[in-house]
Amino acid sequence: MDELKRLAAARALEEVRDGMQLGLGTGSTAKHFVELLGERVRAGLKVVGVPTSEATRADALRCGIALTTLDEIDRLDLTVDGADEVDGALDLIKGAGGALLREKIVAAASDRMIVIADESKWVETLGRFPLSVEVIPFGLAATRRAMATAFAKSGVSGQMVMRKGPGDQEGHFFVTDGGHWIVDVHLGRIPDAPRLSGLLNAIPGVVEHGLFIGLASMAILAGAQGIRVVERRQP
Repeated sequence: MDELKRLAAARALEEVRDGMQLGLGTGSTAKHFVELLGERVRAGLKVVGVPTSEATRADALRCGIALTTLDEIDRLDLTVDGADEVDGALDLIKGAGGALLREKIVAAASDRMIVIADESKWVETLGRFPLSVEVIPFGLAATRRAMATAFAKSGVSGQMVMRKGPGDQEGHFFVTDGGHWIVDVHLGRIPDAPRLSGLLNAIPGVVEHGLFIGLASMAILAGAQGIRVVERRQP
């Protein structure tokens, strides 16, 4: 599986050109891309990256990749990131790594987003993987009630579980780079992901969620039969 992730990352690297401003994703597959990009940079490629997490920042610096921020530049040419699930419309579930807020900010600031993954991440309908919802600790019970209403309105339901911190110590929740908590929701199937995305966006206590709708332009999927490239159908 790790080799498949690296193959997908290597194919995405073919889309990188000298002088590009890149969004650098978070997670095990994106880590391969950062490492391979670092090899190209050490060989003379000139790029600058915006990391989507503190973990990716550390990896990029270790690999010798020049970094910047979205305060210093206003647009990225390309973001390369992994996904927990990808459907036929190239809508995604992301968030297992806890960096969904920064990942979505960076993806939205990019001209293109390429998703790299092994073929097991390709699904007919999103929802098998838990949906991560980043929330503000204040008023958590009210936020969870509003989330339950949003799920009901979009025809889904499932268990909401607070993500635990390192070591799964009781009462210690996972804290994102932005200082928020994450609720993982086990829905099983999301028949209308764009509708659910809009409903969650309207809840004040929800900072962000792991439904990435309309952001990815290409998916690179690595499997036993090789690399499959899927591009978003233009309207």
